[in-house]
Amino acid sequence: MNKHNNTWTIIRKEFARFFGDRQLVFTTVIMPGLLIYLIYSLMGVGMRNLETEGEQDLVTLRVQNLPQSLAPVLNLPDSSIALVEQPFVQADIDALEDKEINAVLMRFPADFDQQVASYRPQSGLPAPNVEIYYNSANNASNRVFTLLEATLTAYESSQTNLFDINRADTEGQTFNLATDDQVLGDILSRLMPMLIIMMLFSGVMAIAPSSIAGEKERGTIATLLVTPMRRNELALGKIVSLSAIALLSGVSSFVGIVLSLPNMISTGSEGVDIPFNYTTPDYVALLLVIFASVLIMASAVSLLSALAKDVKNAGTMITPFMLVVMLAGLMPMFQSGPTESLVAYCVPFYNSILVMADVFAHSLDWTNVAVTVVSDIVYTGIAIWGLTRMFNSEKVMFSK
Repeated sequence: MNKHNNTWTIIRKEFARFFGDRQLVFTTVIMPGLLIYLIYSLMGVGMRNLETEGEQDLVTLRVQNLPQSLAPVLNLPDSSIALVEQPFVQADIDALEDKEINAVLMRFPADFDQQVASYRPQSGLPAPNVEIYYNSANNASNRVFTLLEATLTAYESSQTNLFDINRADTEGQTFNLATDDQVLGDILSRLMPMLIIMMLFSGVMAIAPSSIAGEKERGTIATLLVTPMRRNELALGKIVSLSAIALLSGVSSFVGIVLSLPNMISTGSEGVDIPFNYTTPDYVALLLVIFASVLIMASAVSLLSALAKDVKNAGTMITPFMLVVMLAGLMPMFQSGPTESLVAYCVPFYNSILVMADVFAHSLDWTNVAVTVVSDIVYTGIAIWGLTRMFNSEKVMFSK
């Protein structure tokens, strides 16, 4: 009986220790479910946004030689599609390729109805061909092309397949005007920001808690606080040194990713099939935003570490912050194209993610880079002020 009482005493003691620590309860019991809920909810919302991306964008459907038989079929019940009967030239195709216009260019043979009426499949001759030029890297253009293809395919089936859609009559002819560079940029803009931001965060996490919370735990922070050094100098020194060390880790990881990208995107034994075209300004912008990201990360983690009692407690407090960074890193996966609002580039962490996505999508805007870097430096200055206040507080620095 005594053994059972002792066992129950140990159980109650462990329960009291666990449930008496609200941070431990949050990170162990509440946060896993909250993390899964937020991530999967965000993914669901993002995927729904991807499905509807471009639906509100006005798309010009320019049709050359519109046949009378298909005029009612192409009168699609979609207010975002403006059908225009107008010839197009190579300059229009080039503009669509460069994503300068939201359009789909459709060309019928001049005597399409007569060709369809006289065509016989058993003749062995090619059927009348409908050319539809679009850009799959432009969500609005790609959406309208998919709708047109389905509409024409259904009509073609009802006419015993008397015409073709986008048959390449010459070698190298293509109707999807999205370049390989655009396709690669779209993929990298969704994946790379999350990878980079998480690697930067890992570098900060590896050193920041032990630098401040660790010194509190060891008691060495008291030695620093009694020196003639001003507290704001101590705060600035901590954040800058932590940022510099974490930046080395982040740059190392970034270089590894860049060097491995040709192997990642290679699709054949003869080498890379997709061009990897990024310029010096792209890399400069990335390094600037990486530096700004590390500054704001080191600042935030330093503040949390200063509040913590020891390194273990610092890790517990930083975990929810890690959740915020992860959610920010997921955002580019569920959006298309650069963000137009400058306000978004003032939001810490999210602004860095946006700039990285812009760079990889070949949509670099130096105004957005400047707003991001300046805002992060301002936030870092605020964090230094806050950390200085904490260093001046005995209640914070010598809490047990």
